[in-house]
Amino acid sequence: MASMIVIAVTAVPDHLRGALTRWLLEVTPELYVGTVSARVRDELWNSVADYAGSGVAALAYPSNNEQGFELRTAGLHRRNPLDFDGLTLIGFQRLGKEMARKV
Repeated sequence: MASMIVIAVTAVPDHLRGALTRWLLEVTPELYVGTVSARVRDELWNSVADYAGSGVAALAYPSNNEQGFELRTAGLHRRNPLDFDGLTLIGFQRLGKEMARKV
């Protein structure tokens, strides 16, 4: 059964953005929304995770849980979804001294 998904990306290669537009609508730069099957969603996400490189990507899709959705993230990011007694919370990674200098 098809369901709506949202994919947000930052600093990913142009070819990945182009591939996402084949299946999803780019409603604002780097924010994609669409209705696809679970199989297509998983294949799209595998491509995003493989080619995100130094960029960041997040996927939100419906799920039968307390919050009604699940999250996946890929790339070099400071935000990680964490399971806390069945609820998804977002954990932040601290920037190290060497990472803070790069930003």
